[in-house]
Amino acid sequence: MNKITIRDSRLDGLFAKISNLIEQARKRVATTVNVAEVYTKYYIGQYIVEEEQQGENRAEYGKSILKGLSTQLTLKYGKGWGVENLRLIRNFYLVYSKQKIQNGVLEIENKKEQQRCPDLSLPDANGQIAEPTFVLSWSHYLVLMRIENPDARSFYEIECAQQQWSVRQLSRQVGSSLYERLALSRDRNEVMRLAKEGQTIEKPTDIIKNPITLEFLGLKPDSSYSETKLENAIINKMQTFLLELGKGFLFEARQKRFTFDEQHFYVDLVFYNRLLQCYVLIDLKADKLSHQDLGQMQMYVNYYDRHVKQDFEKPTIGILLCERKNDALVELTLPKDANIYASAYQLYLPDKTLLQAKVKEWIEEFNDINAESEESN
Repeated sequence: MNKITIRDSRLDGLFAKISNLIEQARKRVATTVNVAEVYTKYYIGQYIVEEEQQGENRAEYGKSILKGLSTQLTLKYGKGWGVENLRLIRNFYLVYSKQKIQNGVLEIENKKEQQRCPDLSLPDANGQIAEPTFVLSWSHYLVLMRIENPDARSFYEIECAQQQWSVRQLSRQVGSSLYERLALSRDRNEVMRLAKEGQTIEKPTDIIKNPITLEFLGLKPDSSYSETKLENAIINKMQTFLLELGKGFLFEARQKRFTFDEQHFYVDLVFYNRLLQCYVLIDLKADKLSHQDLGQMQMYVNYYDRHVKQDFEKPTIGILLCERKNDALVELTLPKDANIYASAYQLYLPDKTLLQAKVKEWIEEFNDINAESEESN
């Protein structure tokens, strides 16, 4: 009986190992198939564009090419090769040949501009044939290619790959203007890093964004609601709320109680950020921020730093999530080295056009300052 038990135990262990291996292999195969589809469509787009350049009347010639090609591909391969899909494939190549590769020049007559286009027969500086790098699915790139700002597009592509966002999550982040909100919450120098590195988490201010967008809670902006109702709505949508908070957040507790001087105090939401290695305390305010709110959060942070935080962990961060924040009040109430931040929240998606204009103005000011500095030197 013991031999059978041992044998069964070993069999279960072997089964678990092999099962895990099969699951990983299937994921890799699925990823490989998805990426292969993207590369295939990229090069199909290249062939279409190269053929279009040979026609005298490019616009009319292009329409004729897409229509004839669609007919032949559909006859041989079935659905999925309509004119509109071929147009998307063509546009995908135009967008990503400009973004990723620096060889060759492609002239687009309609836009009267120059776009960078790869000549895959030309080697790069290391003698290798230049190729684009794709790591996401075609469905992801259908979302990304609609983003006009190349810096924003690059940011979302990096974040999507690193955070393994689904297509739905990517669409939500683009729709909520994550890039613009992060850019406007950062120093000018750090804005330039977003397109190259994505969201880097190195210090407390890296997790702050203004505003926090909570449209997914389903609360109406023009209706009255209590802080308890706001908290309950967040708890019910915690997975999406964690996505909105950003990288490295782990949820620990709600209404976390601690006792001091025989009084009980409650922190609305307690998180831990594994990248910063510190606790993040969030207090919800359904109205405008007051100096009493700031003083209370300072006490919460002090308590965690002195009685909860371990020696290897970084200082606790406090965030007051309020409907209306007042930067002047925060600056006046708290010391300069306080690890406490106020962040406004919105129950609706922000005005993307307005945010894009602000980011553009922000970057232009940054470039002007740099140009003046170089001239003076």
